[in-house]
Amino acid sequence: MSSQTNSRTAAGFRTVIVPAAGLGTRFLPTTKSVPKELLPVIDTPGIELVAAEAAEAGADRMVVVTAPDKRSVIDHFQRNPELEATLEERGKNELLRKVRRAPELIEAEVAFQEKALGLGHAVGCAEDNLDDSDDAVAVLLPDDLVYPEQEGEPDVLTRMSEVRARHGGSVLCAFDVPPERTTSYGIFEVSETDDPGVKRVHGMVEKPDPADAPSNLAAAGRYLLDRAVFDALRRIEPGAGGELQLTDAVALLIAEGHPVHVVVHQGARHDLGNPGGFLKAAVDFALRDSEYASELREWLGQRLDRS
Repeated sequence: MSSQTNSRTAAGFRTVIVPAAGLGTRFLPTTKSVPKELLPVIDTPGIELVAAEAAEAGADRMVVVTAPDKRSVIDHFQRNPELEATLEERGKNELLRKVRRAPELIEAEVAFQEKALGLGHAVGCAEDNLDDSDDAVAVLLPDDLVYPEQEGEPDVLTRMSEVRARHGGSVLCAFDVPPERTTSYGIFEVSETDDPGVKRVHGMVEKPDPADAPSNLAAAGRYLLDRAVFDALRRIEPGAGGELQLTDAVALLIAEGHPVHVVVHQGARHDLGNPGGFLKAAVDFALRDSEYASELREWLGQRLDRS
């Protein structure tokens, strides 16, 4: 535990906010009764993978912002003594390890969002969960999985924390997209820094046409935000549908001279927000798993040969 504490102190932040109040409409009818965040990538819910990423980067507290009827999302991070005792009695030690993993990863607590009014609103709902030690907070969108290209490389949150320690302010994550896909993302307006993997952000354009895009760097679901973002969220105006957008708060901070940088993510990324992306993530993770990789690779080869 002491080594974890040291890494968390070095991280420069201890709390992550995970917005998880959405309806999961693209996964209906499954999400009528099962929150999208608990759908498994192989056998692990997506939100547990995000929690593991946060813990690896040094966080020790996760605030899940969710709707009152999605309590099962936070319940996943609570102990289940009866189930654990049954597995222990039956000698199911590997299953017992998996069941205990989520509660041991990180201290999880809940902030309720009564009505979905945008990502900025969701982040603002977590402010009362913070304390004076939270000079910065990370925001992780559970639809996005990002991880290093090579095992053993620093994860993107760790890299973002290093950039904040050097430049101050807030740090976001970006990834390169083909020009024809800029219409699907928020695109950063940036300038170079001494580090080729780090850019200074001057603005952001939502879903621009390729000819109007200021770059090919799109926003990923990872933010390391200075505490000042909560004051900015109180001062921005709601947009369409009465929603408060986190990007508008970041834009306000930039306009007021607050330094904002992006780390350009070179590793893998999966979008769990739609069934197609979820399937890609499941296949990718299975191909990295010694229990499934060999048989799956052989089956995929045979199946593709028949296509």
